Amino acid sequence: MSRPTASDNVFQSIADPTRRALLDRLCTGEQPVKQLAEPFSMSLPAISQHLQILCDAGLVQMRKAGRQRLYRLNPEPLKSVSDWIAHYENFWQEKLDALGNLLEEDSCSET
Repeated sequence: MSRPTASDNVFQSIADPTRRALLDRLCTGEQPVKQLAEPFSMSLPAISQHLQILCDAGLVQMRKAGRQRLYRLNPEPLKSVSDWIAHYENFWQEKLDALGNLLEEDSCSET
């Protein structure tokens, strides 16, 4: 079995809706874990586990300030996700254009 790559970790990390929501919250800037956990109905240790997975994937960076742990977004690893999606965006755009042309031809032949 092959060893997982960094991009595999990114995809696995963002597969979870809680982790995606944490990333969304971090878009507004650096935040302590307590503030990040506010909208979630789960324990602080559970949120910390999600944050650790995001840190391991390189999506989030943590720094200590006194007794607080502050987390901030590192969006760079998401580029691999964006590149992968862009490939399929082109694929679907071509399919939708072909469908549009077919429907246009069909509507012209009915008149």
